[in-house]
Amino acid sequence: MKLAIIQMQVGPNKAENLQRASALALEAKGADVIMLPEMFCCPYENSAIVRSAEAGDGETAEMLSQAAKASGAYVIGGSMPEKDGEKLFNTCLIHDPSGRLIAKHRKAHLFDVDIKGGQRYKESDTFSAGDGITVFDTPFGRFGVCICFDIRFSSFIHEMKDIDFLAVPAAFNMTTGPLHWELLFRARAVDEQIFTFGCAPARDESAKYVSYGNSIAVSPWGKVIARAGFDETVLTVSVDPNEVREIRAQIPIGKI
Repeated sequence: MKLAIIQMQVGPNKAENLQRASALALEAKGADVIMLPEMFCCPYENSAIVRSAEAGDGETAEMLSQAAKASGAYVIGGSMPEKDGEKLFNTCLIHDPSGRLIAKHRKAHLFDVDIKGGQRYKESDTFSAGDGITVFDTPFGRFGVCICFDIRFSSFIHEMKDIDFLAVPAAFNMTTGPLHWELLFRARAVDEQIFTFGCAPARDESAKYVSYGNSIAVSPWGKVIARAGFDETVLTVSVDPNEVREIRAQIPIGKI
């Protein structure tokens, strides 16, 4: 399976962000699966999120559907601010190569933190929490999807029965990123004996919320097999899904 992780630069103009995401997805044509980062359509700040919010079948969904058809790939659509009635959700839309919506994940664990000497952010000021796990099947195996802060909750990931891959659109910051980014992706890979993939926005030092970048792919053995830096890039990695079964046969911890 060939996976393209799009670590894109996110600017203040939503239309330009959607166009850029579409263009980068087309550049990744040939990949079986394409990932976009968390909040790829707007800056990760409350006022921009509210301005950019739309229904789950709006222009962002249409762009993702068209990108999936044009690239012939499964598109894991990072995340967008989804408006549903009076509520907003941090939502990932997943489309198959025909452009059909096959899954949707609403971030279940909101990023409400106040780190002494570091990051302070309260995502619940803007978003409501989702309430479930998200999995979908492909010819290569079963994917689980979660968003950023969700990855810290190992029991939440463990509920995703029989997954082979975990896709995580995420925007860790400059406090937690250097300490916990690689650690968490390697930990979840070893916990569940799966491939883990993290897709972050490129770093913008002028932004109010600065992304750590460092999009990543980790094997079921816990080995980092690909990692980006800070700039915009398409990180491409080829993996063998059989490695999941091989590792589980060698170290049969099973599922409790």
